[in-house]
Amino acid sequence: LRALCDEFGALLIIDEVMTGFRVALAGAQDYYGVVPDLTCLGKIIGGGMPVGAFGGRRDVMDALAPTGPVYQAGTLSGNPIAMAAGFACLNEVAQPGIHETLDELTTRLAEGLCEAAQEVGIPLVVNHVGGMFGIFFTDAETVTCYQDVMACDVERFKRFFHLMLEEGVYLAPSAFEAGFMSVAHSEEDINNTIDAARRVFAKL
Repeated sequence: LRALCDEFGALLIIDEVMTGFRVALAGAQDYYGVVPDLTCLGKIIGGGMPVGAFGGRRDVMDALAPTGPVYQAGTLSGNPIAMAAGFACLNEVAQPGIHETLDELTTRLAEGLCEAAQEVGIPLVVNHVGGMFGIFFTDAETVTCYQDVMACDVERFKRFFHLMLEEGVYLAPSAFEAGFMSVAHSEEDINNTIDAARRVFAKL
């Protein structure tokens, strides 16, 4: 995409609303080694507060008012509470080793879920990167594209979601949504989640 955008004079815009700070400090673009022209970020930049941001190359950003002709404004832009939360969040995610810890926790959860499913013969793939994961009930060895996801057992995921909820574990309610880990999650949280999944898999 980077090469195609350069060839045709188009801007490469990366949407990091989901991946920003969850995959790496500089997002998926850093993790995968892609340099965009513009980046979009969502509420994670404000530690969950209602805030979003975008930024990019200086020459592109200079097109915005007041330096350029493109008008951009927002009623709550720069809200002091959201900015304070964002500042605190950025200080936390910039701590050395935090993303390595996040990746280790997510890997532990993903591997534990797969092992628990395998124990009762349930085909399961858990994709994960950084603090993000996706749970797919499928006989396929990998899930890498839209068609793979659509071929998964969505009805089984629905039953899994509701049974996990009864166990006190709240996951994303759709088979098409990502789940998120946090460094606030402990080894005990992960073990409890895997144990709950083991009981649920036995009912599926």
